[in-house]
Amino acid sequence: MQHITGKQMKEILAPSALALAALSTTLFIALPLAAQQTGPLPPPTYSAPAPLPQPGSAPTSVPHQTTTESPLTTDPPKVPPEQIVQKFAARELEFRKERDNYTYTQTFVIQTIDEYSGRPDGEYRMTSDIVFTPAGKRTEHVTDAPAPSLQRIQMSQQDFDDLEHVQPFVLTTDEVQKYDVKYVGQQQLDEINAYVFDVAPKKIEKNQRYFQGRVWVDQADFGIVKTDGKAVPDIKKHGQENVFPRFETFRENIEGHFWFPTYTHSEDTLQFSGGGVRIRMTVRYENYKRFGSTIKIGQATEVPKEKP
Repeated sequence: MQHITGKQMKEILAPSALALAALSTTLFIALPLAAQQTGPLPPPTYSAPAPLPQPGSAPTSVPHQTTTESPLTTDPPKVPPEQIVQKFAARELEFRKERDNYTYTQTFVIQTIDEYSGRPDGEYRMTSDIVFTPAGKRTEHVTDAPAPSLQRIQMSQQDFDDLEHVQPFVLTTDEVQKYDVKYVGQQQLDEINAYVFDVAPKKIEKNQRYFQGRVWVDQADFGIVKTDGKAVPDIKKHGQENVFPRFETFRENIEGHFWFPTYTHSEDTLQFSGGGVRIRMTVRYENYKRFGSTIKIGQATEVPKEKP
């Protein structure tokens, strides 16, 4: 997310610029030195997030998320942690391939929050359908994108890329080698007994994005059921400050033994050199539907009749 200066605000509020700002704004935030360090984030305080207020409308229901959590225990697992990592990374690879066959609706909302009143003072909202073209190519179709009212920050392409790739974090066999994955214990989330791991990139490569935080893995089928962390690194270049919020993503059992992301929530203060900006963000993933099989139609052939 990018902090907006007074001069930039005057330019943004110009009538000609406002029309162009709806879908092409960029959100950047400052790069602390700690963002380049490996290792887990500080242990967070976990709690079920509240639904995001919808301006001008009644509150909506919140998709499934963790409502009860047992204390984290450091008991060693019955299976060596290295084997657990191999198993859930292999399951994540299967899950990613499976999710790529699904259409769904994605609603993204980010608001800046006034520190004095605690109420939203700016908003960016976008609803889109993730669908397939007649040729079978996966694409995003924006169905609703009101003119944004954000005044203190603006969206960047990096934010949209993180929305697609980092927030619904998938740690597959071909990606896990890039991370330090440390077993930290076991915890019960609602009815799920989970292994808990801290995850951090081993090395920050240029122009690459990573997840840093904590994941919960179902002990029964080795699927990731929850993640808590942030996209790293934060970015600072060409006089722009790029900072990204901490978030929680909850998954739900949608298809067989696969857990699909259904809800992401963040309530964080983005620290710019000019001061902090409090934000609230939600992403809802709904209406998952498996894309139909492709039927090839070729030249007709006669089928021999069966002999009596």
